[in-house]
Amino acid sequence: MRLFGTSGIRMIADKRLVELALKAGLAVGEVYGKVVVGRDTRTSGDTLKYAFISGLLAAGSKCCDIGVVPTPTVALATRQFRAGAMITASHNPPEYNGIKLFNPDGSAFDVRQQKEIEDMILSDTGSAAVWSEIGQSRVRDGAVEEHIDRILGDFPGEVKLKVVLDCGCGAASVITPPLLERMGCEVVALNCFPSGFFPRAVEPTKANLSDLIRATSELGADLGIAHDGDADRMMGVDDKGRFISGDKLLALFAGQAGAKEVVTTIDASMVIDEMGFEVIRTPVGDTYVSDELKKKGDFGGEPSGAWVFPANTLCADGIYAAARLVDIANRQKLSGLVDAIPQYPLLRGNIDSDGIVMADLERRLLAMEPLSVSSLDGTKLSFKDGWLLIRASGTEPKIRITAEERTEAGVHQLYDDAVRVIEECLSGGKGGK
Repeated sequence: MRLFGTSGIRMIADKRLVELALKAGLAVGEVYGKVVVGRDTRTSGDTLKYAFISGLLAAGSKCCDIGVVPTPTVALATRQFRAGAMITASHNPPEYNGIKLFNPDGSAFDVRQQKEIEDMILSDTGSAAVWSEIGQSRVRDGAVEEHIDRILGDFPGEVKLKVVLDCGCGAASVITPPLLERMGCEVVALNCFPSGFFPRAVEPTKANLSDLIRATSELGADLGIAHDGDADRMMGVDDKGRFISGDKLLALFAGQAGAKEVVTTIDASMVIDEMGFEVIRTPVGDTYVSDELKKKGDFGGEPSGAWVFPANTLCADGIYAAARLVDIANRQKLSGLVDAIPQYPLLRGNIDSDGIVMADLERRLLAMEPLSVSSLDGTKLSFKDGWLLIRASGTEPKIRITAEERTEAGVHQLYDDAVRVIEECLSGGKGGK
């Protein structure tokens, strides 16, 4: 598809995106009729939200505006509507924005639904209602409080923990601080006020969370929690001030939930396969994880920090995940639980690229003589003691590289080989066979 990536429409916020938002609203309004809309804290949020709502109303749709809220709050609110729309670019830099669409069960629009809307946008076939049938919009408060109450229903016990919380000035700022305080936590807040300028990089990676890691250690906190811009993601720091990798969090949540079937993405560590779970792999993106969880699975997630608890919602919910991590830490020190999970050397990185011919890249990669090759998402090469995945990002102009091996030397060799092959491919060199 030309407009929709792995997480909806997402691009630099400019005149083109505003026009797309209007057309998207017209298409969604015509097909679904009754829509709830929210946005994150990005500076372009209101512009895009009102453009999208204008399209909805022009189509004769009824619209409910719930303001600045996290993505999972919109997904929860969609239960009372025929569709939901979140104006967000999630973990992308502040100059980006976009639109993510939801079903009443909390799942994001699937490929078929996205294609229907995209075709209407590109063909300009959305039709406006006559003046007497223009839709109505209303503003509703209380969506955040409803989300908090629903989460607290699963965690009724009082917690006595010190938690350092970094909301990154994103949408989590309006919900995670009061949620954790109501659970009984002493909350030390970092970047917990709404601002679309994002004082730290939005993606909750170890490299971007140095302040949280340091504060958790220096203050002797029981844990640290971080979100991305729209709070569909959540990452953690343990009581020893150590960043918990997404692969370890995946195993921790799955184990603590008593899951038998775990749905995760193709780039997750092979450790999860060795821990006794039945593992179902999907392409990268929480939308694919949610789609698979509709069929089977007790828990799902991806190591980037998106966690899906299907008994709660089919949307990746970083707010619920934060409460779940606090609940786990209240029963046992996180450091002990994390240390009990095995770990192999794993490297993840990116190479900037506006475009690459994946068929040519795969041909060059086959010269590495893997034991097997998967094309589920990009190209994944499996070897005796590890694997290598190279795929085009679904949200940014980048090539993603993930390598895992049983030794440090082995993983660096795999990663370096991948970089070499990609650079040869980008430059049009003759490396490989």
